[in-house]
Amino acid sequence: MRRPLHAILLGLLGAGIVHIVVLLLVPEFTERDAWSRLAMASDLYKMTRLDAEAGGAPVVKSVDPLFYAAACRFDLAEGMVRIKAPGSVPFWSVSVYDRNGHNFYSFNDHTATDSKLDTVVLTPAQMIDVRRELPEDLQGAIFVEAPIEEGIFVIRAFVPDDSWKPVVSQFLEQSSCELQDY
Repeated sequence: MRRPLHAILLGLLGAGIVHIVVLLLVPEFTERDAWSRLAMASDLYKMTRLDAEAGGAPVVKSVDPLFYAAACRFDLAEGMVRIKAPGSVPFWSVSVYDRNGHNFYSFNDHTATDSKLDTVVLTPAQMIDVRRELPEDLQGAIFVEAPIEEGIFVIRAFVPDDSWKPVVSQFLEQSSCELQDY
């Protein structure tokens, strides 16, 4: 009877130690989320390459090698955000995430007019204001009504082979993420 009781107590003690260690490590891992890494790499409304092709270490380590990616952080409390990219690539897709990394909107080049990336991210209240009188330069844009204030916009572009690397890199480097006042 003593041996099973001894084993149970030893197991509970080991589980307690593991639990305490995990609790002490939580702050270390929570500071490594996508928002924090992007904040260390660049400011709000600035496109930042996520892949290693931009030089240096990648901001996100699990980027697919057949895709190059860029992201920008935004704050809709300051106004709506417009994301554009000139030119064309074989395929692009975008995702909009909240500050915690939850994806709430995605689309790709097949959704866009003439496969051009022109998107406006805004709150429902801002959308009401824009609908009253849609500015002419926003006629072809895709509107993303975001139920958040702070978020991350991510562009991914497909690189079918090495000959496309400069074209895709230029597409991402010339993309813009700008605060808009309308």
